[in-house]
Amino acid sequence: MKNKYRILKIAITVIILGFLLSFSLKKFSGQKITDNEISVKMSEKTPVYFIDEKDIREIVKKENPSGKVGDLDIPALEKKINDLPAVDSANVYLNLNGKLNLDIKQRVPAFRLNKNGRDFYVDEKGIEFPISKTYSHPCMLVTGDVHKDEYQKLAELVEKIDKDDFSKKYFIGISKDNEDYNLLTSEGNYKVEIGDLDNIEFKVKGFKTFVEKYLVYQDPEKYRMVSVKYQNQIVTTLNPYFKENDSILNVRNKELAKASAVPIKKTENKPKPAEIKKTKKPTSSSSKPKTITKPKETKKTEKKSTAEKPKTKAKVKIE
Repeated sequence: MKNKYRILKIAITVIILGFLLSFSLKKFSGQKITDNEISVKMSEKTPVYFIDEKDIREIVKKENPSGKVGDLDIPALEKKINDLPAVDSANVYLNLNGKLNLDIKQRVPAFRLNKNGRDFYVDEKGIEFPISKTYSHPCMLVTGDVHKDEYQKLAELVEKIDKDDFSKKYFIGISKDNEDYNLLTSEGNYKVEIGDLDNIEFKVKGFKTFVEKYLVYQDPEKYRMVSVKYQNQIVTTLNPYFKENDSILNVRNKELAKASAVPIKKTENKPKPAEIKKTKKPTSSSSKPKTITKPKETKKTEKKSTAEKPKTKAKVKIE
């Protein structure tokens, strides 16, 4: 009985609401929607201005030229707004008093990507949308051939950089070269090579340790690259245009020249004619038993032993 009573109560409530809704629609169907009766709310934590309230009101007027409540197609209007590239979601509804409400959430760029000569934004969900002619959002600039399946991981990296005071101070951009990611720094001309987008926190921690224990005592112009992509080690590349590096680079170039000269000498010390002569010597020794005539006078048992010796020497000759 209790369940039947609940079902009856719900059915009566739905019927009453439907009656009130139909009554209100009939009442306001001929009423015009004025600007005062349109409420546009832009709900986002980070304020962005790719579209404004004026743009939304113009779309409402185009979708409902008569301006009457009864002629307004709410699903079509909602779809029109959702199709805007900079809109993440839109919810359009009418109040019982005939007031039109539009709750709109815009896309917030995680980073701006320059790829194959094109500039566009990418949000935290990894969705691309074009830049605006009237508004530019401050965010991390990324360059290179970044694949779409890397967008979300890259957005997570940018978020970690923004939340960390040390990283936010040092890193001003990201580039991708030959499938390796590099963090561009605000100090010096060097970049930090991180490789792939895995273990980012560990790699940034390694660079932070290198800065605090060593780089703070050096001129930042000294290096061209600091690589943290290898596990448990940091590899640095000197800047060839830094004057203090001239002596270090000269010593390194001399060592490389000596190292490269060693294998060339080894190849010259192995002339093929000399090797052929050496291999021919065993053949001459193997032919010596043929000149011996004494075994003919020996016993038959000795002939067997002499006949076995050339067989073993022939094996050496094959080798």
